[in-house]
Amino acid sequence: MATASLSIDLDAIAANWQALDRRSAPGVQTAAVVKADAYGTGIARTGPALARAGARRFFVAVAEEGAALRQALGPGPQIAILGGHMPGDTEMIHDLDLTPMLNSLQQVTRHLESLPRHPFGIQLDTGMNRLGMEPAEWQAVAPIVLGAGPELLMSHLACADEPDHPMNPLQLANFHAMTDGLGIPRSFAATGGILLGADYHFDLTRPGIGLYGGQPFAQAHPTVTLSLPVIQTRDVAPGETVGYACGWTATKPTLVATLAAGYADGLPRTLSGKATLWDGDTPVPLLGRVSMDLITADITHLPQVPRSLDILCPHQGVDDLAAVAGTIGYEILTGLGPRYTRRYIDRSTAGHTAGTNAGQA
Repeated sequence: MATASLSIDLDAIAANWQALDRRSAPGVQTAAVVKADAYGTGIARTGPALARAGARRFFVAVAEEGAALRQALGPGPQIAILGGHMPGDTEMIHDLDLTPMLNSLQQVTRHLESLPRHPFGIQLDTGMNRLGMEPAEWQAVAPIVLGAGPELLMSHLACADEPDHPMNPLQLANFHAMTDGLGIPRSFAATGGILLGADYHFDLTRPGIGLYGGQPFAQAHPTVTLSLPVIQTRDVAPGETVGYACGWTATKPTLVATLAAGYADGLPRTLSGKATLWDGDTPVPLLGRVSMDLITADITHLPQVPRSLDILCPHQGVDDLAAVAGTIGYEILTGLGPRYTRRYIDRSTAGHTAGTNAGQA
């Protein structure tokens, strides 16, 4: 096989949701954020796995993601659109029973005029300055909006992964000031907010990255393994170079393996000359530049040529690899490329390893 193999453990994703559900305060509902194709794991398989685990409300970024999730879930579970009600989305929102989180005066007007009795929520800006209505806007429009019956008032923390950051209590105070006494269910906490404690939980939590094994949920089960096939080996003599720009020069006889994956597959170019791959428990250094489709590694010390090497595995999770690349685990996960052969581990359905989806992100 010339394509890399990405194993996605749906059981681990479900277990992570259940753990964060337990971390949410008693009486608080726990949703699931599955935007960006369920953080690269595949919404068509991950969405139903989370529903089987107990999730009844889901969040996506845009209506098109909501359409894909509705196709996977069928009728019933609520699917909220964080990007709100954008121009051209009205028919999709209506026909697929999606719930936009309205984040501006323009969106409020668009939604109430085009779908006056359709469910919606409101997104408020408590200090992140990204999406949501600011306090003055909310004060002006609140009487009209509240009369239309929003299902949820929400905001988003800017620094939840830093528990001691002063922005957290500031945003919490702002959220209270904007929503207390209104009698509408509220949501403030994603993964990091759940870990900040019950004061941040309100009526609904909405974990995202923690479901997929990423920080700041340190107790999360790893969910992905990425194995790269060795497609060629060669002996490189001292003084010879490997890869673009002669990125690595041999100082001793070296057996070099070429592996099928590169920056087109979501392996950042910043891993060049720094990353480690694994043959079981044995580390294998990456040599030279990461190119579009290929990387090279030093396998001189291995007892035999392996069929593949792992770059995401028990020894190196998404946050570990991200640290080497100078980025974050979110980017590693969501960048997992469409050329990988995806293998899903799902023991909640018949069989143990359920399904192989080649080239489906």
